[in-house]
Amino acid sequence: MKQRRNLISITAADFIVRSAYQIGKTPLLPIFAAALGATGAFLGFIVSVSTLTGMVLKPVIGVLSDRWGRRWWLVVGTSFFAGIPFLYRFVTTPDGLFGIRIIHGLATAIYGPVTLAFVAEQTGSRRAEKLGWFSMARHAGYVLGPAVGGWLLLSMTPVTVFTIIGLLSCLAFVPILFLNEPVSRPKIVQLSICEQMRHALRTGVSTPAIWLSGCLESTLFVALYAAKAFLPVYALSLGVSVALIGTFFAVQEGTHMLVKPLGGRLGDRFGYVGSIYTGMIFVGIALPLLTRAQGALSMVMLAVLIGLGQALVFPSTVALVSAQISSAHTGSGMGLIGMLKNAGKVAGPILGGVLIHLFDFAQTFHLMGGLLLLGAGLVWYWEQRGRNHVETDVSVQE
Repeated sequence: MKQRRNLISITAADFIVRSAYQIGKTPLLPIFAAALGATGAFLGFIVSVSTLTGMVLKPVIGVLSDRWGRRWWLVVGTSFFAGIPFLYRFVTTPDGLFGIRIIHGLATAIYGPVTLAFVAEQTGSRRAEKLGWFSMARHAGYVLGPAVGGWLLLSMTPVTVFTIIGLLSCLAFVPILFLNEPVSRPKIVQLSICEQMRHALRTGVSTPAIWLSGCLESTLFVALYAAKAFLPVYALSLGVSVALIGTFFAVQEGTHMLVKPLGGRLGDRFGYVGSIYTGMIFVGIALPLLTRAQGALSMVMLAVLIGLGQALVFPSTVALVSAQISSAHTGSGMGLIGMLKNAGKVAGPILGGVLIHLFDFAQTFHLMGGLLLLGAGLVWYWEQRGRNHVETDVSVQE
């Protein structure tokens, strides 16, 4: 009963703050930045700098939550989500907006690893499925936030909308205060903070599941974010309707959100590694086919295929790490995965731009798909090799 209440509370808090945060990202943030005079590359830096904050700090926050507990850090993260939006009304220059976005990024840098570690410690044998339900609620905020932000901008100034974001985020304190520390984690005694960080990072670096999960998530995000950045341009060049492009991404994200719990359940039942490489195969096949899609039906079917692939991969990568890493370092493991994931989000549009400059849209999408299929093949080989080692050890013992 206690675990169920904790899961409901953490899911509700994450949904509230993520929905409010996404209201402030698209389309609000670019519009506000442009109104302050930001243009070109600097406007892009303003939009993406919070992701860089998370990439740098997530492993550190994860380690500190292992040391001091999850609940305290969730209170701190909620305070950033709730308090920082009220400061946007004092921003008058693009440089000031850049600075406040760095600070605002601390909120997601805290919530990312700490909430995943919290949920992973609650789940037991149904780890991936419950992570899927939690991620589904988080993802709903990504869908809801931009729509609400767009409607609010019809009748309010950006500064007023940021104030509303702060007020909405304050509601998350209610479920956060109902949380209990999930488990009595083993403590590493007689270590300073710096020593514990070094110990945790050494443990994380030496855990194969972290590198496998983190690198695969990063690779998948490179492909997905490159597609987000350049597929609209490619589709428009072919005369595809803007409405169809928007529908494609809506169907993709909707499928991803709704199927995540099922994807997690399949990972729990048939194995996390198998779920991961199957999902990567789905996306690896779909990306090249986008260059050959003709008509709305084929675009929608490929969007569903990509969404299914994401739903198979993401719950199982987190569950795999939480199952294999020491319980004393769950937070640091989630932080390292988050760092690699953010690196993929940042690198995706950059790498996509370089490849499109060197080749063309179609060849770039084929390369991205091939990269994912290669990754899936390597994961399959890694799993088969592990099974062979186990069978060999058993036969030797007999």
